[in-house]
Amino acid sequence: MKVSLFITCLNDAVYPRVGEAMVRLLARHGVRLDFPKVQTCCGQPAFNSGYWDEARAAAATILEAFDDSDFVIAPSGSCAYMIHHYSQLFRHDPGLLAKAEELQRKTYEFTQFFVQVLGVTDLGAFFPHRVTYHPSCHGSRLLGVKEEPMALLNGVKGLELVPLPFAEDCCGFGGTFAVKMADISGAMVMEKTDHVKETAAEVLVGLDMACLMNIAGNLRHRNEPVRVMHLAELLYEGVTGVMKR
Repeated sequence: MKVSLFITCLNDAVYPRVGEAMVRLLARHGVRLDFPKVQTCCGQPAFNSGYWDEARAAAATILEAFDDSDFVIAPSGSCAYMIHHYSQLFRHDPGLLAKAEELQRKTYEFTQFFVQVLGVTDLGAFFPHRVTYHPSCHGSRLLGVKEEPMALLNGVKGLELVPLPFAEDCCGFGGTFAVKMADISGAMVMEKTDHVKETAAEVLVGLDMACLMNIAGNLRHRNEPVRVMHLAELLYEGVTGVMKR
């Protein structure tokens, strides 16, 4: 089967180590990832801002990039869910609509692929730290990714998983929301980091680097020594013992 990596903009430009961790973890389970170089932004910023023509152009490139892939894996529930909106963008184009619906069927968020497709929940990782988990809005509420990350975290030996109070509350990022309504966004992330502090966790883990970037920035601003990681990074470090910053 041809399994392709949809890296997403933020991971590609700012957090490439997340993609590296995904590639190496999947290779350990016999999955060699293909990387179509033509891939670009999924179009979500334009779509959410009402610029559907621009979003449609980006989406068409994504359809081309993954046309012959059997599976597509993304390290972001937000960008993975954006593909579900492609049926709206191409509802008047039967040819592209069919491709959009097919891409939706074969696209998985990282933890979904491991648990649902590979049937793997224990990667043999050891991570002796106190960890709390933030479920990002798009991944948990829209894509329905809830049990998969918990299953993978529960399979990590030595890890102490502590619940995050009001975990499902938004961190306040929301893409352009953080720019347009900065004061409200800032208050929301402050509340989120207050709850992270309540857990006394050494590590905050999640599935979307946009949300984690927002929370990590506020933690640094407050001089809080909490390490922030994508789940793929935590699992890879736990498997290899190699810490990547």
